[in-house]
Amino acid sequence: MEELEQIREKIAECDHRIIEALADRMVHVQEIISYKKAVGIPILQPEQEEKQTNVLKDMLGDNPFEEEILDIFTYIMKNSRRVQAKSLFDYNIFLIGFMGAGKTTIANELERKLEMHRVEMDEMIVKKQGMSISEIFDEYGELYFRNLESNALIELQKVKQSIVSCGGGVIMRKDNAEQMKKNGRVVLLKADPATILERVKDSDERPILNNHMNVDYIRNLLEKRKERYEAVADITVETDGKSLDDVCDEIIAKLIAFDNEKEKAAIE
Repeated sequence: MEELEQIREKIAECDHRIIEALADRMVHVQEIISYKKAVGIPILQPEQEEKQTNVLKDMLGDNPFEEEILDIFTYIMKNSRRVQAKSLFDYNIFLIGFMGAGKTTIANELERKLEMHRVEMDEMIVKKQGMSISEIFDEYGELYFRNLESNALIELQKVKQSIVSCGGGVIMRKDNAEQMKKNGRVVLLKADPATILERVKDSDERPILNNHMNVDYIRNLLEKRKERYEAVADITVETDGKSLDDVCDEIIAKLIAFDNEKEKAAIE
């Protein structure tokens, strides 16, 4: 029994060294972020993670615990991305734009890249109401649904450092935009009407487009919302003809530039 306790003490000593090493590593990750921001280097560099993994494999050699150790480092790198995101964005990122602009897809990818929490406003409402969006529209009407959106934004004031994918019409209410601005940045995603139609034509969860699934109707509705979208947005990103990686990298770069300008203006 005494021998077992001695082994456990050795494990505790290992744990202590691991904690200290991990804390040091996270500090260095923050230093890298500060450097990248200062000199304008892209924040996300997936090739660097791959390079680190290859270096680790070389270091491990024929270690009998190679698989387990590499698995642990997968989580270390994942949490390094989380530390990066916390250093960069201490607020919520609200994705707005017309339905089919890519908000959900881009929110998913940003969640993966930044290890930030993701919130789908429509899913949030559906879960709370126990009804689909189409059912809510059919039973209670659009005004009722818009009130649910406003209430959801008020609830999201309790959330921090999340990526929020918003419904297409949520910013048409002035109060909604004000709620977003309280604890977040607003990112407008744009897409051509033909692109939007291609993305939503097979969906039955677009009540605004019921019996109007055509380019002209989408173009007219976009034109009506354009001024409001652009007035609310902190940054704007076109999604047509770009890869998911390119769109996400552009969002991150533009948010950093926006924040830097705000900091600079505050100092001056």
